[in-house]
This record gives sequence, structure tokens and C-alpha cells, in this order.
Amino acid sequence: MHPLSPVLQGAKSLVVVIAGLSWSTLSRVGFGWFAAMVVLLALGATVLAVVSWWNTGYHIVGRELRVHEGLLWRRTRAIPLERLQAVEVVRPLLAQLTGLAELRLEVVGGGKTEAPLAYLSVTDAARLRQRLLAVAAGTHGREPAATPAQPAGPPGPGAAAPVAAPDEPVGRPLHDVTNSDLLVSQLLTPQAFLLPFGLAFVVVQFVNEGSWSFIAVASTLTAMAGVLLQPVRRVLDDWNFRLVREADRLRIRNGLLETRVQTVPLVRVQTIGVTWPLLWRMKGWLRLRLEVAGYSGGEPDDRNRPDRLLPVGDLRTAEELLAEVLPGVRLTALPLTAPPARARWLRPLSARVLGAGLDERVFAVRSGLLTRQVALVPYARIQSVRVVQGPAQRRLRLATVHADTAGGAGAAAHDRDLAEAWALAAELTARAHTARRAR
Repeated sequence: MHPLSPVLQGAKSLVVVIAGLSWSTLSRVGFGWFAAMVVLLALGATVLAVVSWWNTGYHIVGRELRVHEGLLWRRTRAIPLERLQAVEVVRPLLAQLTGLAELRLEVVGGGKTEAPLAYLSVTDAARLRQRLLAVAAGTHGREPAATPAQPAGPPGPGAAAPVAAPDEPVGRPLHDVTNSDLLVSQLLTPQAFLLPFGLAFVVVQFVNEGSWSFIAVASTLTAMAGVLLQPVRRVLDDWNFRLVREADRLRIRNGLLETRVQTVPLVRVQTIGVTWPLLWRMKGWLRLRLEVAGYSGGEPDDRNRPDRLLPVGDLRTAEELLAEVLPGVRLTALPLTAPPARARWLRPLSARVLGAGLDERVFAVRSGLLTRQVALVPYARIQSVRVVQGPAQRRLRLATVHADTAGGAGAAAHDRDLAEAWALAAELTARAHTARRAR
């Protein structure tokens, strides 16, 4: 790894340490001891980072990436590159300032992001990403028994051509999200909308009780920051969102403090979700998200999953992007039908917005009262079809039809007439078999 890697790892640990020490700790031990604790823990974390860096390395051996690490207990992980879906380039703020980048590998069936390589120079990250993808695609021919993953010098005549910087996706531009729209969209969220009322309530309580201690004010500000964490994080994550089409893949670049370039193989798209948040409807905005096979659904940080297709945009933009992923599918022409009237006994408020239908290429389901949602599942991605009845549904002769995808939530048509549900399940099964044979 790059020699500056321990410095960045130590700085990351320092942020975690400071965040872990609460305001109450500062008030109990005083500023001097608090600062000494931070320095001592940060030095310890830096020493551990140096030891980890010194004992970490990687090689490409045949069609495997092998990562070895550990001082007392040595561990070697072998990652078959034929299972590699994408190599994502992540550049946190400190990495951007120092010209470094981190590579994260997404492997089919992995429980989490595999073998994060942190950190490499931008040039080495670009070359390594190109080489890993080339080996995974089988375009490298026969690899030597064991070769370092980083090239030792300028590429020779038979080497692969240099690629662009890893944080600059190349291809046909599809859409750039306007940052002003992104900011306004996050102001139109329940957290931001209700925050002034909550802040006014807290100020009134302080004025009435006459208590303005440092701990009370700091705790209140911390709580307010927690309320705003999700919309602020979305703004930082989706800043300068750019979507590019590159052959049979989508390349997504986004991020302000931490830039990411993620790859979405179109053949791995399982489901497309369309969401109309309540406060966005006044501006005619919606959001498009993807479920992609091969990316870990159990990853604790959902930013690692390339699920963004359109963070915020209008219907026309959504139709254009949807045509890139599912040609021929239009949101305004989906054949959605409502469940029978007796479904209101189970869903008195939301039954009128439920809908389901079979488009030429996708199974479409509509749901949600305040936040309207539509799920689109291509027939070729359906793994199984289930008909489920609860006790109340049996009395009303209703059933729910589930279309399951590989590792995803799929879609569910709730509270359909029982005969219609069985007919819908049979038709979905037939169309799924036909679509898979046609691939």
C-alpha cells in the first residue's frame, strides 16, 4: 500500500475516538485530561495502523487476487476474479487531499465488500482496477504464476492501454443532478421540515426553566445534529451526481467529502424502485433506486451499494433513465389495476392506492399512502413466485402474490382476489421461464 496509508488510517481513528468520547466525559475529567486521552488513543491507533500497513500486501496469482495481512496471525484471502462484479473507487476527503484512493471489490455471493485496498495512489488505483477487470473478463490471456498487482514502471508494448483517472467515469453522459435541486429535496423531508418546530420547543423550555448550562446546550445541539444526519448525509453522498453509460454498464460518480465511482452491470439489475415522497410531489419530483445482484445487502454502510439511479428528478428524466435500464418500459403507461373493494377492510386508508399489473417486460406493483412507491421487476429476474394468505385474507378470499428476485426484496401485489392471485402467479411463472430462455 502507499506509505501515507497509516497516516490516513490514524486520522480516521482519531475522528472515531473523539466521537466516542461524550460531552459528559469532557465535563468530568476536564479539557487537559480529555486532550491527553485523545492524543494517547490516537497515537496507539496510528502505531497499529503502521504495523497493519507493514504486514499487508496483495498479488494477482493466476485468476485470483490474494491479500495477505496480519503480524502474529497471518491471514491470506484468495478472491476468484471470475466472481468479480466491479471494482469501486472510493476517495475520502483526506485521500483526495493526498492524491490517494481506495479500491473495494464486489464479488457475487459475498457477505460484504471484499478486500478493501486502502490506500493506493490515483495512478496505481486506475491501473489496478483496469487489470482486475481485464482478468475477470478473461481478456488477459494466461497469467503468470505470481505477479505483483502494481506495475513497476510504464506499461510495455503488450500491456493494457492506460485508463482515465478512476474518479472520472468515461462513456456516454446520461444525466447530472443539479446540486440546488438536491439541497431543496432534502429540505423537503420530514426531518428538515419539523426541525424548526422542535428547536423552538427546546428554546422555550430553556427560557422557562432558566437552564443554559454547557452540557444542556451541547446535548441539545447533538440531538439536533442526529435528526439532520440523514438529509445532510444524502446531500454529501449525492453531491455532483453524474450518471454515464459505458457499454453494458452504468458508471455512477457522486460525493463531496468522499467521492465514489461505482459500476452497475445492467445484467445484474434485479428491481427498479420508483419513489414519490409526500413533500416532493408539489415539485413533481421522484427518486429511482436499483437492486443489483452481487452487491451485499448485509453491508452495514448502504453507501457501498450502487442503488442510486436518480437521487432526485422529474418524471421526464426518470423515463429517459428507465429506458436505458429497461427499454420499452414507461412509468406513465403501466397497466396497474386496483385490488377488489373488500380489500379496504384490511387497508382502509391505503387500499385505493394499491395496484399491480403485467407490462410487456416487467411485473409492476404500486403501494404507499404518504410515500408513493412503484416496484418494477423484469420477468427474467424472477426466481420464485409465492401466493400467501393470512387469516383475515382467507375470510375475505384475498391473497398476496410475491415475485422474489436473487438476494433482493422483489415485489408483492397485496390483497388481490384469490382467483386473480392464482392466475397472476401462473402467468408470472410462465413469463419468467420464457424470459430466461430468451436471454
